[in-house]
Amino acid sequence: MSQSVSDYLDRLTERSDLLWPLAPEVESLKATPALQPMADVRIITLCPYGTLLHIDQGELVHLHPQSIRTQIALEKTIKEFNMWNSMSRKPGQPWEYMLQQYTKLIDDRRMTGTRRKGDIPEIDSAAIWQKIVERLQKNEYQYDVDAMGDAAELGAKIAYFFHASMQGVRASAHAAETLLQLKNAGIRTGLLGDGQVFTVPQIFRALKKQLPMESPGQVLSSECIAISTQVGVRLPSPSLFEHARDLFSSLGFEPQQVLHVSHRHLGDLTEARKVGFRTALYAADKQTCVVDKASLRDPNLRPDRLITDLRQLRDLLQL
Repeated sequence: MSQSVSDYLDRLTERSDLLWPLAPEVESLKATPALQPMADVRIITLCPYGTLLHIDQGELVHLHPQSIRTQIALEKTIKEFNMWNSMSRKPGQPWEYMLQQYTKLIDDRRMTGTRRKGDIPEIDSAAIWQKIVERLQKNEYQYDVDAMGDAAELGAKIAYFFHASMQGVRASAHAAETLLQLKNAGIRTGLLGDGQVFTVPQIFRALKKQLPMESPGQVLSSECIAISTQVGVRLPSPSLFEHARDLFSSLGFEPQQVLHVSHRHLGDLTEARKVGFRTALYAADKQTCVVDKASLRDPNLRPDRLITDLRQLRDLLQL
């Protein structure tokens, strides 16, 4: 039986020959918390990247603004998965030829239409790498199928390796202890925002560095996870938030019983408000907190609460 993505991440952790980029240091910003207690909150959702996981750019990217970061990630990926022998011989470096293929597949996905105006198609990184693997297989590409699985399973593992080689992450301060305390108090804790097939295992791996635990279920409610690759659209698509609202409704919860927490104001918290969720802006890092100050003064747009530390979620719920 092939390794799961979680097992694959664990195996990578055991290796000493791999160097990973680090998440940047947090640059605190001046912000005054607004911590008035909130009654009848039953579900707390967090934006995966930038809120629960600290990451440069404040989001997971498919092409890094610093091109050298993309180059290094491609070079490492080609070497790690022994792709070069099955790649077409073109002038230039192997990573340059791979970048052409990768970028073309990304652009094709971005041009894909959506069923609803205002939605933005998500790019499933695992599907992108699956297509690259299938092209390589036409040139006699081989790998350990028993360990890595079929092309789709391999694509998911390559996707994680590539992104982890391009952007370092770590759990936001006090994330693990806060989630555990919320869960122990009977609050369902979930994810809402952009994410990939490897996002939950990646989050769990980061949280385990803060607090020993055996499974993601100790800190995350699996039934309350709504991420972009599941829906096929990314932030700020209205359909993503409507999917979450309908998901929570099927569990017996009203929208006003959901508190969504994010470092992104417009396009995340504002969309959450439109479906009836209550909202909290996570203003902890100067480089990643995305706020429009004028909109904060608009009572129809500003978030319900502002926190500068995830532990303050306990204060909001009076735990």
